[in-house]
Amino acid sequence: MDLIPAPRSAVAGSGEVRLTAHSRLYAGPGTEGVGRWLRSVLWAAAGLPLREGREPGDTEGDGIGLLLDPRLGPEEYRLVSDPAGVLVEGGSAAGVFWGAQTLRQLLGPAAYRRAAVEPGRTWAVPYLTVEDSPRFRWRGFMLDVARHFMPKEGVLRYLDLMAAHKLNVFHFHLTDDQGWRLRIERYPRLTEVGSWRTRTKFGHRASPLWEEKPHGGHYTQDDIREIVAYAAERHITVVPEIDVPGHSQAAVAAYPELGNTDVIDTTALSVWDSWGISPNVLAPTDNTLRFYEGVFEEVLELFPSEFIHVGGDECPKEQWRASPAAQARIRELGLADEDALQSWFIGHFAKWLSARGRRLIGWDEILEGGIAEGAAVSSWRGYGGGIAAARAGHDVVMCPEQYVYLDHRQAGGADEPVPIGYVRTLEDVYRFEPVPAELDESQARRVLGTQANVWTEVMEDHARVDYQAFPRLAAFAEVAWSALPAPGQRDFAGFERRMAAHYRRLDALGVAYRPPAGPLPWQQRPGVPGRPLDGPPPNR
Repeated sequence: MDLIPAPRSAVAGSGEVRLTAHSRLYAGPGTEGVGRWLRSVLWAAAGLPLREGREPGDTEGDGIGLLLDPRLGPEEYRLVSDPAGVLVEGGSAAGVFWGAQTLRQLLGPAAYRRAAVEPGRTWAVPYLTVEDSPRFRWRGFMLDVARHFMPKEGVLRYLDLMAAHKLNVFHFHLTDDQGWRLRIERYPRLTEVGSWRTRTKFGHRASPLWEEKPHGGHYTQDDIREIVAYAAERHITVVPEIDVPGHSQAAVAAYPELGNTDVIDTTALSVWDSWGISPNVLAPTDNTLRFYEGVFEEVLELFPSEFIHVGGDECPKEQWRASPAAQARIRELGLADEDALQSWFIGHFAKWLSARGRRLIGWDEILEGGIAEGAAVSSWRGYGGGIAAARAGHDVVMCPEQYVYLDHRQAGGADEPVPIGYVRTLEDVYRFEPVPAELDESQARRVLGTQANVWTEVMEDHARVDYQAFPRLAAFAEVAWSALPAPGQRDFAGFERRMAAHYRRLDALGVAYRPPAGPLPWQQRPGVPGRPLDGPPPNR
């Protein structure tokens, strides 16, 4: 059956359900949205009208039924294909949707096309029973659109790719030193100034190469509403990230009063055109807090997610150490040092979000100086931050850079485009284990799930993102969804066999993945220096 992610149970029968021009699709109460999605993709790919069934019996023999079954878990599903037709049942509409994704895989790669390429072919679903449910509730993919902007159509495409792999959290990295991508009506200069840079470093930050043309773009608020709604139709939650207090040079370039004006001339700053960690961070002033409260008020109107990501990572403290205003604030608040000042800054927004029924999540640096009650942690610098947070009673999303940062190179060959970081092969990702052995059972329950991250400093367009993300995102999706054995016991050879079929699905979807034999000529970037790191990555 070659299903990815691997289901909990799949039992094959003998025979098949043939879908024809006379087949009907019955979407029971609560599954209507899934029915609309399934009908639209199968009409496009197969030319099957799948006329609306009025009752479950309308699908007898050659149709598809979608039903809720309250005995199943929220994202659990059961797919049965037998002489009565195809029936997909789920504990919620999300469960039915994941079952419909499995059904699409069973129909073959041509089911992923946007128009029929095999007129007259027989569309058949083999007799079988699939019972399935996810291991984790948070199965995430983070896309950085601040370093290189991805237009709205590309984001919608990635939501479809996530849905095809049963990933359900889209972490939307919207702001950074190199660009601010979200229109804030109250502060229009954030995008009028902050969304464009005059040129861009080509390759790693030590590269001598530059692309000497402006780069930028942003999403209007209606674009965001469309993205959020499109994601919701696919049972994906969009978690926005607005980075504070570091990674904020684009915001300071737009509104210089946000910076440490008693240390540098912030009016001379522009949106950063290189990579790395900018020293230009937000000033810990009441004015800055009020400004970002205004930003977050509009963010909350656009994003209904429980969690709001505030970054909190890689905030250099040099300007705060040199700033009389920052030092006065430390004394006024009775804080120990600059780490505690950052903790106070993040804690302010944790309380502010909590008062509005939301929860703050940040990178594991928010542990330094103390973490706010109720805040969750994205553990990126290995497992250590996640272990500490879980032991302290905080929820955790495991996304250690040594394992699931997909901007790291996929092989050690000289033809890998702009090689960054350690070699993380398809097999390495497949053997990633999100829950550290050091956690006891109660602490392990604090692991909400896991996430693969794509940082786009060296990814200038969607084809480069595709190359870095795939096929490793398929392996990650199986880790996030399936109840796999311990890493050393996982059947990677079996996964590779299933990937042979999955590559054909990715071909049909137009994904510019890295071929198993290595990059194609047009995927290479000869002469563009990266920053490869040799040897195995550190375990923690």
